Amino acid sequence: MAMSISRAIAGIAVPIYLATLGFNGFELGILYLTVALVAAGMSSGIGFATNKVGAKSFMIIVPALVAVAGVVYAFSSDTAVLFIFAALASFGRGAGAGAGMVGPYQPAESQLIVNSINPSNRNRAFSLVSLASTAGALIGTGLAAISGHQHVARAVAIAVFRPSMLIAAVAALIASVIAMFLSNHPSQASHPAEHKQAKVFAFPERSRWLLYRLWVTNTLNGAAVGMFGPFVTYWLYIRYHANEVSIGELYLVVNIITLGSGLIAPKLAHRFGTVRITSWLRIAQGLLLIPLALSPTFVIAGIIYTIRMFAQRVALPLRQSYVLAMADPSEQARVAALSNLPSQIVMAASPTLTGYLLDDVSLSLPFEIASIIQTASAFAYYLFFRNAAPPEEVARREAALADDIVVPEDENPTTQ
Repeated sequence: MAMSISRAIAGIAVPIYLATLGFNGFELGILYLTVALVAAGMSSGIGFATNKVGAKSFMIIVPALVAVAGVVYAFSSDTAVLFIFAALASFGRGAGAGAGMVGPYQPAESQLIVNSINPSNRNRAFSLVSLASTAGALIGTGLAAISGHQHVARAVAIAVFRPSMLIAAVAALIASVIAMFLSNHPSQASHPAEHKQAKVFAFPERSRWLLYRLWVTNTLNGAAVGMFGPFVTYWLYIRYHANEVSIGELYLVVNIITLGSGLIAPKLAHRFGTVRITSWLRIAQGLLLIPLALSPTFVIAGIIYTIRMFAQRVALPLRQSYVLAMADPSEQARVAALSNLPSQIVMAASPTLTGYLLDDVSLSLPFEIASIIQTASAFAYYLFFRNAAPPEEVARREAALADDIVVPEDENPTTQ
């Protein structure tokens, strides 16, 4: 929750602040390229090192870096400094309404969650964490809205944006302090000796089949998200001349409406199956990008964006839960990190193209291209995993089949 407060504020303030300093779409694309590459490297390193070091260390260090970056953004307008600390804090990732993206320590956090609960509660656990993340984004967007402003000149930009960035820094620092009270949980299916002997950079051989399929689907999805995700705030700012207050109010409404998505997700997975409902929701996310891009007014765009974000918020914890359920327990953190690596690399390259298209071609074209790619990723996801249900769903189906078997009376030994 604390990290989502920080992310939500930064997701609104940073792109508008940089635009005020004179950044155009292409320059923002270069910044997001840098951010994504550094985040990919940090996430992969954390995923490989979690079994050796434990999740707790990364959940303290990464939010602390974000806190430092928030302070830097509150007092600096130097381009090189802003690039460096945006990369270290992953500013530009998880933009938009702000929830669901806590930072590069996510592989460590995911393993910590899985190793702390029973498999039957896994979807619910990830959904409750997503619920807390949305609640944090709700608070963050509210704070961004009340501390907002109209369009300002470069000379006063730092002073105007300073309160927002300092609040984001404090929220991240709170997250770092809270993480100090967490306990590291060893993998449930492996012994300490295995962790001691395991190589930090060993490829997850037992989960190879899962990883290769995720690379295909996540690469497509990453290309789509990279086309529009980091630019949502900037796009609203340019397309509709919206200021930080109106964008913050939109994100506030989005977070209020999507707050219950974390409670709905496990129920939908239980009713329709995790893979099926995740595929449907990703198709919806892809298709909704076209009417969003073509919306004539800020209000209509806001309504469509809200519906799309609801679908995204329901699907997010289910996707995270599924990856951890299907990975070998001793390889979970590495799979969580590596599964997103190609997607992060593609996501890093996409914003530069988007920046060029927004500046020189069309404000809607990047969204339309992303729609096609994300819809394709949804179909690929379903084709790859439709016959690979998570263990608890397999057990539930087998139990249901067993309950349906009727033993004829003359063959039942208890009737003799």
